[in-house]
Amino acid sequence: MIPGAVWYSPPTLWFHNDTHGDFNSTLFTTMTVATKLVLPTLAKPIIPVQTGVQAQQEEQSSGMSIFFSLLVLAICIILVHLLIKFRLHFLPESVAVVSLGILMGAVIKIIESLKLANWKEEEMFRPNMFFLLLLPPIIFESGYSLHKGNFFQNIGSITLFAVFGTAISAFVVGGGIFFLGQADVIYKLSMTDSFAFGSLISAVDPVATIAIFNALNVDPVLNMLVFGESILNDAVSIVLTNTAEGLTRGNMSDVNGWQTFLQALAYFLKMFFGSAALGTLTGLISALVLKHLDLRKTPSLEFGMMIIFAYLPYGLSEGISLSGIMAILFAGIVMSHYTHHNLSPVTQILMQQTLRAVAFLCETCVFAFLGLSIFSFPHKFEISFVIWCIVLILLARAVNIFPLSYLLNFFRDHKINPKMMFIMWFSGLRGAIPYALSLHLELEPMEKRQLIGTTTIIIVLFTILLMGGGTMPLIRLIDIEEPKARRRSKKDINLSKTQKMGNTIESEHLSELTEEEYEVHYIKQHNLKGFMWLDAKYLNPFFTRRLTQEDLHHGRIQMKSLTNKWYEEVRQGPSGSEDDELELLQR
Repeated sequence: MIPGAVWYSPPTLWFHNDTHGDFNSTLFTTMTVATKLVLPTLAKPIIPVQTGVQAQQEEQSSGMSIFFSLLVLAICIILVHLLIKFRLHFLPESVAVVSLGILMGAVIKIIESLKLANWKEEEMFRPNMFFLLLLPPIIFESGYSLHKGNFFQNIGSITLFAVFGTAISAFVVGGGIFFLGQADVIYKLSMTDSFAFGSLISAVDPVATIAIFNALNVDPVLNMLVFGESILNDAVSIVLTNTAEGLTRGNMSDVNGWQTFLQALAYFLKMFFGSAALGTLTGLISALVLKHLDLRKTPSLEFGMMIIFAYLPYGLSEGISLSGIMAILFAGIVMSHYTHHNLSPVTQILMQQTLRAVAFLCETCVFAFLGLSIFSFPHKFEISFVIWCIVLILLARAVNIFPLSYLLNFFRDHKINPKMMFIMWFSGLRGAIPYALSLHLELEPMEKRQLIGTTTIIIVLFTILLMGGGTMPLIRLIDIEEPKARRRSKKDINLSKTQKMGNTIESEHLSELTEEEYEVHYIKQHNLKGFMWLDAKYLNPFFTRRLTQEDLHHGRIQMKSLTNKWYEEVRQGPSGSEDDELELLQR
């Protein structure tokens, strides 16, 4: 039962025929358990406010934690800069940052052993900080930066991989761990605990995945399939883990396996579709607000309104017991598709680059603390549990990718060949989300939490360091390109996400068309079908403002004035000269 929840006896429906006795019992049990899982608390305890010396000590501790986090981020930024400067593009940034975190953790451990300092509290990773501050910008930016055309055209295939593929992976890993535990082969976990671990470890890392496909120059549709799957996969994995946690908190001793499955399915559907609907609705409202409330001449207010709408669905969803991650993902997709085109050119660029910078800082912070975590809390290591988990994860990824890819090939013009399937299987790396979810699980006894946390860290490091480090050899071993393209790709392969983000601005995010241009260049020249036709014909004109020539002229003047101001400041600087300008233009 959820702590603080008020017990409520649900009404029962009884059939008077004796043959329905079992059904009566099942119905009563199902409604009772459902009430335990979803009934909200009527009264919340008031947390006492800390004052005096205790508040001062907490403030000092929080200040040191912030200082330590910023120091770690600064060192990681310098490391990423050195990777870009010395063209070490074959090394994924996540691998480098995790390795740096391990090195820093070892140094801190040595300092603490010599009793020179004690940073145990500062180097501890707090799950609440991850879910409230670090994860929302990462998820929102991933949805905001999607290429919406390919995403909506392949929404069916992406959903199949993200929802059914992730569920398959969770059941394979969770079921394997449960039955191996019952056979006394590995540490014994309950069914709900096994499913929770299988769900959290099924979240793949999209950064390394997309780096692989960009390096291979694969078909953009296939690239979108994997990118879209990896983004939705994170949200689905979090919802599945929350589902398992909800079942664990409830008293499930009087419920059989089939009833448990029905409860889990109902909870998942509520979390998934409820959160997605809330995020979509928030995005549509933001589009209408910024369409009719013209803030284009005041970019600071416009940008502030976008930031508010970006975080709004997360807080609301968490407040009403839905998934804030799922809501903020769909809000990001919808706001990028509609709201973004109601912004001024300055705010469009500002929003895009700000989200990328914040997401980079959040991802870097999580990967650095992942490396630090090896030395920051006690571990429980069981070699048999770790080995079988790695085997089950690789097997689950194969059961996910290969059958679903063969199934999709019956309905797709762009076929997924066996080499691509193998690369998709190999690129299922684990990253920040499994690590944070493992720390967030409320498992008893403590040794069970330590076992799950330690195993998750080992699996994440195994996939990032070994499989991520094997990305480059795999690209050279499995080559699907022509000889000329192969020679060119070996020279141009770049796994640095930061450099690619800094060098590009999404062209679709800067398109500004008048009503006539939109009709001619988009609707009539594209053979749109299904949702794409409905969106182009009705939804897009309703939620976005078609610009007049005056709006376009004002936007160009605004951009030109900012550019000229910067240009004049550069020319007036001590190093600015016309010779420097000519040299820069000739490069």
